[in-house]
Amino acid sequence: MPDPIDFLKTRRSVKPREMSGPGPSPEELDTILTVGARVPDHGKIAPWRFIVFEGDAGARAGEVIGEVFARNKPEATPEEIAAERARLTEAPLVIAVVSAPKPHPKVPAWEQELSAGAACLNIVTAATALGYGANWLTGWIAYDRDVLTGLGLKDGEQLAGFIHIGTPTRANEDRPRPTLAEIVTRF
Repeated sequence: MPDPIDFLKTRRSVKPREMSGPGPSPEELDTILTVGARVPDHGKIAPWRFIVFEGDAGARAGEVIGEVFARNKPEATPEEIAAERARLTEAPLVIAVVSAPKPHPKVPAWEQELSAGAACLNIVTAATALGYGANWLTGWIAYDRDVLTGLGLKDGEQLAGFIHIGTPTRANEDRPRPTLAEIVTRF
């Protein structure tokens, strides 16, 4: 097993268009979701939930996305609409992390939203640790209420991100990272 610190220092996102099958097995998916749910959760209220898109689910979700896109952009070309429909089909698996804050006297909504973000990162990390490529994306579809409703989100829920998971089709190169001197101050 690789050193965990080296693994974390070199983790890199993979673009969905650079993924193919196979995706995670059912057992691996259970592991990924279990790790996704094992995040800081003050009050033990699970202020998030997961929607799994695999098989034809990405294409079915694409119908919702394409319909909303075409309605919002009547000037869109058929190619643009087709590209929007394909958003959740490039990788063999997509997990949507839904931020679902719950009223709580001691845990503000902001902390609950951060917990959903932590779930996103844990899912990305677990998938990568299992040897898959993973990428946490949002885009306009994560903020459009009609898309969110069409994907089953309730009032008050937001989308923390879509995690695309698949087998990388090529070697992944690193990108420039901030130097610590630029982002760290001492009080």
